[in-house]
Amino acid sequence: MSTLTQARAASQHDGADAPARLLSLPLALTFLAEFTSLTSFFLLLSVLPMLAAAAGVSSSGAGLITGSLLLGTVVAEAAAAPGIRRFGYRTMIAAGAVLLGAPALALMSREPQAVMMCVSFVRGLGFGLCGVTTGALTATLLPPGRRGEGLGLLGIVSGIPAVVALPAGVWLAGHHLGAAVAGMAAAAGVAPLIAIRWLPGAGAAHSTQQAARTRRTPGAGVRIALIFAAGTIAAGVIDSFLPLAKGVPSSLASAALLTSAITATLSRWQAGRHGDRYGHVRLLIPALIVAAAGMTAMLWLASPVPLFAGMALFGAGFGVLENATFALLLDQLPEAKASALWNFAYDAGYGAGPAVFGLFAARTGYPAAFALTGILVLAALPAAMRERKLRPRRYHSTGSAVRPPVSAPVRSGSCPAGTVSRMAGKRAGSWAKTARSSMRASGAPMQ
Repeated sequence: MSTLTQARAASQHDGADAPARLLSLPLALTFLAEFTSLTSFFLLLSVLPMLAAAAGVSSSGAGLITGSLLLGTVVAEAAAAPGIRRFGYRTMIAAGAVLLGAPALALMSREPQAVMMCVSFVRGLGFGLCGVTTGALTATLLPPGRRGEGLGLLGIVSGIPAVVALPAGVWLAGHHLGAAVAGMAAAAGVAPLIAIRWLPGAGAAHSTQQAARTRRTPGAGVRIALIFAAGTIAAGVIDSFLPLAKGVPSSLASAALLTSAITATLSRWQAGRHGDRYGHVRLLIPALIVAAAGMTAMLWLASPVPLFAGMALFGAGFGVLENATFALLLDQLPEAKASALWNFAYDAGYGAGPAVFGLFAARTGYPAAFALTGILVLAALPAAMRERKLRPRRYHSTGSAVRPPVSAPVRSGSCPAGTVSRMAGKRAGSWAKTARSSMRASGAPMQ
């Protein structure tokens, strides 16, 4: 083989191993729909319990308002996957945007608890449709080899509303601007309608073939969902009740929620990149332990240092848990089903947590109730251990073998084909010289 031919072969292998393009226009517009729908969701998430408490509603009643929101979300998520197959992505996102945004206008004036619960339920329907559809569409638009990284980028997009909208809504409502928050939530909710015409229609987006997934493990989908639900229960408790905790000013609660949201966003992004290389299943156990440690630190709720440390720890663990569980579900299930199950686990835990927490907090107090929630997070450790035991570490989100680090020795059968070809092309000359020298030394005839 000539030097020119070797150079061409090496160039072809390098091009084949080059990372696929991550961003595209449909993906960017899908991110926009995710961003605006989450902005509408988070603006009112903590505000409605605050308004209910100001109207004299008990802690358990305030928790039921959040529970109504998540109940509607769970109902919509159960129908989202069949709806995507029947009507397509555009129709489902449009329906979700209208249901999420329009009812928020009813909250621009003070309403009784029953009206708040009804509005929350309808908004939950819209949020569930938007969440499942944008999640499934994102998964289909991502290159398989960079799926974890793409999901991490989705985490940044979805984390910004939690960083900005959630504390902003609390701050505005604390300054008697609840009507303005409702108006902004309505506008943000219907904003995805702007990008509908440029999104892929029914069947336009590609789907990962079954061959690209890892072998399906019986019960793995449910087990992963339960692991994630343990974290979402704690997340719903924090977002709904930290602003109501006695001895925690609204400004301090907003700053603590901001800290948790920032750390969750950053850790989710890094978890995606790390999981693509080393495997997402390895992240489950550390994420649960760190999140539980953050909840335990809430025992010292009245002190700012433990409060912020606990929120940072919980956010870091929860962000890793978000990305790892979604990637693992995509290993096992089609995109629409995986997104529906992941969102179902998110919102079922997010709604059930505040509904039950309000009952416990009334007897134990907020610090002890927060710590007990941390123990609940640790209850998912056996499931995470079993998942790691059953799933081979050599597989990541695309089902392909994880490449060893550059400094690691190359072993037969474990090095990717592209790497072997490049090494052969680069070292062919030196191997040939070595062979000819050996043949001369042995006296063997040279051809």
